[in-house]
Amino acid sequence: MGSIAYISPAPLCCKLSQNQSYPHFSCSVSSYSLPLFPKLVSLSSTSASPSSSSFNSARRGLSRVCVVAMSTDLKKPTVLVTGAAGRTGQIVYDKLRERSDQFNGRGLVRTEESKKKIGGAENVFIGDIRDADSLIPAIQGSDALIILTSAVPRMKPGSNPAIEKPEFCFEDGAYPEQVDWIGQKNQIDAAKAAGVKQIVLVGSMGGTNPNHPLNSLGNGNILVWKRKAEQYLADSGVPYTIIRAGGLLDKSGRLRELIVGKDDELLQTETRSVPRADVAEVCIQALQFEEAKCKAFDLASKPEGSGVPTTDFRALFSQVVTGF
Repeated sequence: MGSIAYISPAPLCCKLSQNQSYPHFSCSVSSYSLPLFPKLVSLSSTSASPSSSSFNSARRGLSRVCVVAMSTDLKKPTVLVTGAAGRTGQIVYDKLRERSDQFNGRGLVRTEESKKKIGGAENVFIGDIRDADSLIPAIQGSDALIILTSAVPRMKPGSNPAIEKPEFCFEDGAYPEQVDWIGQKNQIDAAKAAGVKQIVLVGSMGGTNPNHPLNSLGNGNILVWKRKAEQYLADSGVPYTIIRAGGLLDKSGRLRELIVGKDDELLQTETRSVPRADVAEVCIQALQFEEAKCKAFDLASKPEGSGVPTTDFRALFSQVVTGF
């Protein structure tokens, strides 16, 4: 009975062995945990008489398996992180570097100063997401893209939060419409043109409510523009994972039970925040499981010490049933 197997970049060992009665095929296939580019192979009959048609069919099938194995791309996937000097982006970039046996990590930052901040390596590119052409050198040759860029509100000069409610603003040219909409659209378009196979986009919970307080900061409507970019990605035709994170905590990762939700339902509960380190881990794990593709979800965590720390990310992604 036929079966389907993933072919790994490791050598595929197939041999024709002989026993006293009749020859038979034995074939071992190692599995690969990173299905960014899985190659499916149909394994036919594994035991047959040498004179039978099924034996010859199996032998031809073995040849096909070996050919596919030899042509398997041994190159590690190249993953570009934009916003790599940001507080969450830098964690993702560092994780990719730590897992250099699995990934070729790249980073995109806006300035030379930001490049030096994260080590100044050759795999860190300088570009402006508002300028589509400046993204091309970084995106060319990338297999996956993780978008961690965002407009950042600043407290207005002269504001004193100790005595009054602070006012916020955005720098000229860095409003949410320019960064979270045009900038993210440019990234998605560039990735699609370059043949990128998956895009992970980190957004924010709260996008279902146009009157959310975050939209009032600097009159930027930041969640409105983020939501528009998310919809653009979902409609792009590129496999995607949209992670709408809750309030971001500067805490250690992998110590909490993670929770996924939809349509801002988690905002009505006590579990509305999540460590940046856990968001970063989910970004990378999303590249490793088919269950994460073409899905969008809210992400939060239980308090540390409450619940069981999440380690099974396939199970986590399998809970998600929403495409947007």
